[in-house]
Amino acid sequence: MLVVDDEPSLRLLCRVNLELEGHRVLEAGSLGNARELLAAEQLDVVLLDVHIGADNGLELLDDIEGLDLPIRVVMLSGTSEISPAVRARVAGVLGKPFALEELSAAVSDEAVR
Repeated sequence: MLVVDDEPSLRLLCRVNLELEGHRVLEAGSLGNARELLAAEQLDVVLLDVHIGADNGLELLDDIEGLDLPIRVVMLSGTSEISPAVRARVAGVLGKPFALEELSAAVSDEAVR
C-alpha cells in the first residue's frame, strides 16, 4: 500500500494505523517519489491526495490507470470537491479530516464514495 500526500503528519497517521492492522505501508511526499515506488514495488492500494504541493494527484491517477494493474485508488481531499467523473475512476474518496474507521474501510473492499 502507498500513501501519497505532501503532509508528513498525515502520511505518518495513515502508516502507523494501517500497519497496526497488518498492512505494509510505504509513503511518498511527491509525485516523483510516488512514481518511483509504483515502478519498484508491488502495490494493491494507493491513498492519493488531490493536491500534493503544487502538483495534481490526478496526474498520478492517470499513470496508475495506464499501468493496467489491479491497484485500488482512494482519493484524499481536504479542500477540493471530487467530481463524479473522478469518483467513478476510484475505489473511494476520503475527506480530510477522516475517522480511523473510515481509513480502515477505505483500504478494505468496502467503498467509501
